[in-house]
Amino acid sequence: MPKPPLRIVREKAALVVIDIQERLVPPISGNETLLKNAVRLIKGCGILKVPTLVTEQYPKGLGATVPAIATALGEFSPFEKTVFSACGAEGVRDALNDKDVADAILCGIETHVCVAQTCLDFLERGLRVFVVSDAVSSRSEADHQLALQRMRDSGAIIVSSEMILFELLQRAGTPEFKEVQALIK
Repeated sequence: MPKPPLRIVREKAALVVIDIQERLVPPISGNETLLKNAVRLIKGCGILKVPTLVTEQYPKGLGATVPAIATALGEFSPFEKTVFSACGAEGVRDALNDKDVADAILCGIETHVCVAQTCLDFLERGLRVFVVSDAVSSRSEADHQLALQRMRDSGAIIVSSEMILFELLQRAGTPEFKEVQALIK
């Protein structure tokens, strides 16, 4: 059986934005950094034509996706859920299959709940998972760190927003490179 590539495969990748919502964001540790990096990631994936899926946990009670993220996304239809894992949201599995996704990039909140459970379910389904450490967070830094370690121990690849964007780019000197580079500066 051939060994999977060590780096992300852009044509097989999708970004999954998990529950960055109005009532969830304020108590999150480092929420401004999370929002800045998630916006950069969303815009970069848009430039690179990497599809993006968005979930919202019980939006009736927790509100919609925050304006900064919604603006970066442009027109989008979130997958609503009441389960913690994005895999449990109706339509997410079909969307991943339709887009032939093998590599999932995760950002959102909370690291130790919805992000971790999504990661574990994606790994169980055979996807490679790239968790963007500076675009995920929890209310507690301890929970955030434990979740990153658990996901790494389970087979996820922990990356930064800049790291994953450059890996998706693969080379300098292209129009895409200049656009993504402008997001990072």
